[in-house]
Amino acid sequence: MLVPGYGGGSLADLPGALLAALGVHDADPGIPAPGRSAPTTPNEQGKPNAPLVLAPAERVCLFLVDGLGAELLRAHAETAPFLSGLKSRTLTAGFPATTVTSLCSLGTGLPPGEHGMLGLTLAVPGTGYLFNCLLWTLPDGLTMDPEQWQPAPTVYQRAVRAGIASAYVAPAEFEGTGLTRAVYRGVRYVSADTVDERVARTHQAMRERPAHVTVYYGDLDSAGHLAGWGSEEWLRQLAIVDDMAQRLAEGLPPGSAMYVTADHGMVNATEKVDAETVPELTEGVALVGGEARARHVYAEPGAAPHVLEAWRETFQGKAWVVSRQEAVESGWFGPRVREAWLARIGDVVAVPYADLAIIAPSANPIEALFTGYHGSMTPAEQNVPLLEVRT
Repeated sequence: MLVPGYGGGSLADLPGALLAALGVHDADPGIPAPGRSAPTTPNEQGKPNAPLVLAPAERVCLFLVDGLGAELLRAHAETAPFLSGLKSRTLTAGFPATTVTSLCSLGTGLPPGEHGMLGLTLAVPGTGYLFNCLLWTLPDGLTMDPEQWQPAPTVYQRAVRAGIASAYVAPAEFEGTGLTRAVYRGVRYVSADTVDERVARTHQAMRERPAHVTVYYGDLDSAGHLAGWGSEEWLRQLAIVDDMAQRLAEGLPPGSAMYVTADHGMVNATEKVDAETVPELTEGVALVGGEARARHVYAEPGAAPHVLEAWRETFQGKAWVVSRQEAVESGWFGPRVREAWLARIGDVVAVPYADLAIIAPSANPIEALFTGYHGSMTPAEQNVPLLEVRT
């Protein structure tokens, strides 16, 4: 189990380091609130993580590649020679290793237990409904206010307060969505659909001084889900990412630093278990949330101990299955979880470490058909690169 290295070795530590490189050293942006604490997560040597420090720069560009795991990039270095030749270190994504959680960690500089985006689909306490945090959808036409679901200030708001031009370059389809409003508040959204458009508009935004620019590419992740990482389609996308990174780097003005990172890695599933049809996995279960590699299992009243035992027995040797309290106290979501967010976590949390996907086809039929998945605490899913270019 690779518990995320919160406190210096995770994606949540990167936004503050980027702002510090630009000379912004304001206070912690988190909202003070009582929480259930966990021990500080140590690094692999058993020592507390050192703070993440980046060299000063007048302009900073973050190239965020959805699904570019560090282990995956190393396995196919020949397909991405530019990226593979850059100065490199490794961060952990955070738990779960999924897009909504990582984007919010990058958008707020907070670990998941503080910002509350604790998975792809989460129970809305007291409603009996699952909320899809990526699509920003609830059943029966209900809506969710992004600022209520995720109230923490963003790093983009902090940058703007400090007089830094902050821009986010990404496809037009994501502008104004609930997820964008939750994690990118305060940024200037720059719509750019093609690779050429994203490169050109990133270069334009980087002409400001000081500048804080994020550019997003998501097609590598899509190829991995549909065809599997390492597939022909995935390798084609990796080559596009490598070329895009080189073009972005070549157009940086003097005094710039560009960092390339990802929100998570990926594994290819060789086994799938349908949590909606196996009797042992349905008895006492009210809702199955999360995603295939990081399940939040919400129990009927009084049934949590039985559900925990049944899921543990079913997935023995294939998944870590723990109670909500165990997950929180083990630091999976960070050093602490705000009290307000505790009920968003499943009574039982099931996290495969074998090449297993726990699917729920009626709740998410498309996910059930995937080849590639992410969310767990294996190195292939947790480890993401932090690559650096300076001019």
